[in-house]
Amino acid sequence: MALTDADKLMRVRRFYKAAAAGPVEGGHAILLDGRPAKTAGGGKLITPTSDLAEVLTGEWAAQAEFIDFSYMPATRLAFTAIDRGGEAHAGLAKEAARYAGSDTLCYPAISPTPLLRRQDALWTPWRDWAERELGLRFQTAGEALHVSQPPETLAGVERISDALDDFSLAGLVLACGLYGSAILALAVQRRALDAVEAFDLSRLEEAFQAEQWGLDAEAEARTEALREEAAMLERWFAALA
Repeated sequence: MALTDADKLMRVRRFYKAAAAGPVEGGHAILLDGRPAKTAGGGKLITPTSDLAEVLTGEWAAQAEFIDFSYMPATRLAFTAIDRGGEAHAGLAKEAARYAGSDTLCYPAISPTPLLRRQDALWTPWRDWAERELGLRFQTAGEALHVSQPPETLAGVERISDALDDFSLAGLVLACGLYGSAILALAVQRRALDAVEAFDLSRLEEAFQAEQWGLDAEAEARTEALREEAAMLERWFAALA
């Protein structure tokens, strides 16, 4: 199997001594020994704000003998924003709308009752927020296996997403996938909800089951890794604000 651009970069020995951020035409570049860094696709690694450039610079500066992109989530997300921006922008907006079509917050559990009550208490305010603040009305599935969201809701999510800049949109789509929810992702992107809190809201059923039966070490490690990704999204959107 051929290596992807990202795979090839994963094998690179650290080739620079110092990482810094600096203003350039079009934004703020990540500079490795004074030379602009590039994305996996060969583009210039330039961010729209100095705060975001500092976030990325911290990841590059923290690398040891080899560059390990598994510990550079903000850099990977910047690669997505740059390499999949531009002509691919509209496709990412459609991707966010697809998440809205099967939003986690629209599928509360049928049982047990304590879980259903918890989901209703914690999820309903955010469905209401989406309708009040964004004009997006979501239907819940109840006991149905699937519920079709109103076409105007899906179109609204796509329109709102398409209006974002490439970096905000990349973060939004990553958040949609992490939460399984466009509602929570939009709330985080708009700074109405903390990204880690949104992660916890997205996994109420998993947390409930862990309370009942406990959580094995592997599942706990996986959950903590995803929570760290959510924490990165909090820094990402804050740096773009």
